[in-house]
Amino acid sequence: MSAEAKLEELKITLPPPPPPGGIYKPIVYVGNIAYVSGHGPMLDDGTFMSGKVGSDYDLEGAQNAARQTGLSLLATIRANLGSLDKVKRVIKLLGMVNATSEYRDHPQVINGCSGLFREIWGEDGVGARSAVGMGSLPGNIPVEIEIIIEIEQ
Repeated sequence: MSAEAKLEELKITLPPPPPPGGIYKPIVYVGNIAYVSGHGPMLDDGTFMSGKVGSDYDLEGAQNAARQTGLSLLATIRANLGSLDKVKRVIKLLGMVNATSEYRDHPQVINGCSGLFREIWGEDGVGARSAVGMGSLPGNIPVEIEIIIEIEQ
């Protein structure tokens, strides 16, 4: 099943692609590899979720923030490629978690995004991954995620 058909089957609506928050490009292409800049959990109304994991968010809430971040990434990919079906596979995902100093479940938080990508692209949606804790993130967002994908040319 195509990624676009999977979105419809799962009744997933993507938020608008977020505008750049600085001087950078949302996606940079090098051959058939696309580097997608870091995204946060943007909601349908254009605002971002905010707060710290471990104090403002429990694991489930943080996973929801990571999933929402994945939806923002999908929105940017679709806006730039025209279709999610042009993604061949996820190569690498870097997940950053705005967490309290004692928080330890960073990989489980980022599973919220990784699980979404597996739902959309199957095993091609699962790539290499790093999940790290941060003392803060821009706008106090709970999660920021960037990805590298292989695209059909």
